[in-house]
Amino acid sequence: MSDWQQDKKKMLDRLRRVEGQIRGVMAMIEKEDECEHVVQQFAAARKAMDRAFFDLMSCVTKRELAELGLNHPKTEARLDKVTALLARYG
Repeated sequence: MSDWQQDKKKMLDRLRRVEGQIRGVMAMIEKEDECEHVVQQFAAARKAMDRAFFDLMSCVTKRELAELGLNHPKTEARLDKVTALLARYG
Protein backbone atom coordinates (compact mmCIF):
# COMPACT_ATOMS: atom_id res chain seq x y z
CA MET A 1 0.00 0.00 0.00
CA SER A 2 1.40 3.42 -0.96
CA ASP A 3 2.09 6.15 1.58
CA TRP A 4 -0.88 8.12 0.25
CA GLN A 5 -3.18 5.11 0.59
CA GLN A 6 -2.03 4.58 4.17
CA ASP A 7 -2.44 8.29 4.98
CA LYS A 8 -5.86 8.30 3.34
CA LYS A 9 -6.99 5.29 5.37
CA LYS A 10 -5.76 6.86 8.61
CA MET A 11 -7.51 10.13 7.77
CA LEU A 12 -10.80 8.44 6.99
CA ASP A 13 -10.58 6.31 10.15
CA ARG A 14 -9.91 9.42 12.24
CA LEU A 15 -12.82 11.29 10.64
CA ARG A 16 -15.14 8.35 11.29
CA ARG A 17 -14.17 8.49 14.97
CA VAL A 18 -14.82 12.24 14.99
CA GLU A 19 -18.19 11.62 13.37
CA GLY A 20 -19.00 9.22 16.21
CA GLN A 21 -17.90 11.78 18.78
CA ILE A 22 -20.13 14.43 17.22
CA ARG A 23 -23.08 12.05 17.22
CA GLY A 24 -22.34 11.39 20.89
CA VAL A 25 -22.31 15.12 21.66
CA MET A 26 -25.61 15.52 19.84
CA ALA A 27 -27.13 12.65 21.85
CA MET A 28 -25.88 14.19 25.09
CA ILE A 29 -27.50 17.49 24.20
CA GLU A 30 -30.75 15.78 23.28
CA LYS A 31 -30.71 13.95 26.66
CA GLU A 32 -29.88 17.26 28.36
CA ASP A 33 -26.77 15.87 30.00
CA GLU A 34 -24.70 18.04 32.31
CA CYS A 35 -23.20 20.95 30.38
CA GLU A 36 -19.72 20.19 31.74
CA HIS A 37 -19.83 16.65 30.33
CA VAL A 38 -21.07 17.89 26.96
CA VAL A 39 -18.31 20.50 26.86
CA GLN A 40 -15.67 17.85 27.63
CA GLN A 41 -16.87 15.69 24.74
CA PHE A 42 -17.14 18.71 22.48
CA ALA A 43 -13.53 19.64 23.28
CA ALA A 44 -12.40 16.08 22.54
CA ALA A 45 -14.13 16.16 19.15
CA ARG A 46 -12.59 19.54 18.37
CA LYS A 47 -9.13 18.25 19.28
CA ALA A 48 -9.65 15.23 17.03
CA MET A 49 -10.65 17.52 14.14
CA ASP A 50 -7.55 19.63 14.76
CA ARG A 51 -5.41 16.51 14.61
CA ALA A 52 -7.02 15.47 11.32
CA PHE A 53 -6.35 18.96 9.94
CA PHE A 54 -2.68 18.92 10.98
CA ASP A 55 -2.21 15.43 9.51
CA LEU A 56 -3.75 16.56 6.23
CA MET A 57 -1.55 19.66 6.09
CA SER A 58 1.49 17.48 6.74
CA CYS A 59 0.48 15.24 3.84
CA VAL A 60 0.05 18.26 1.55
CA THR A 61 3.44 19.63 2.60
CA LYS A 62 5.15 16.28 1.99
CA ARG A 63 3.64 16.10 -1.49
CA GLU A 64 4.76 19.65 -2.30
CA LEU A 65 8.29 18.92 -1.08
CA ALA A 66 8.37 15.73 -3.14
CA GLU A 67 7.35 17.64 -6.26
CA LEU A 68 10.26 20.02 -5.62
CA GLY A 69 12.62 17.08 -5.19
CA LEU A 70 13.11 17.88 -1.51
CA ASN A 71 11.70 14.64 -0.11
CA HIS A 72 14.38 13.34 2.20
CA PRO A 73 13.76 10.95 5.12
CA LYS A 74 15.15 13.51 7.60
CA THR A 75 12.86 16.21 6.20
CA GLU A 76 9.82 13.95 6.51
CA ALA A 77 10.80 12.94 10.04
CA ARG A 78 11.11 16.58 11.09
CA LEU A 79 7.80 17.40 9.48
CA ASP A 80 6.20 14.51 11.38
CA LYS A 81 7.68 15.89 14.60
CA VAL A 82 6.31 19.38 13.93
CA THR A 83 2.90 17.90 13.07
CA ALA A 84 2.86 15.96 16.35
CA LEU A 85 3.76 19.12 18.28
CA LEU A 86 1.01 21.09 16.58
CA ALA A 87 -1.50 18.35 17.25
CA ARG A 88 -0.49 18.22 20.89
CA TYR A 89 -0.20 21.91 21.69
CA GLY A 90 -1.76 23.73 18.73
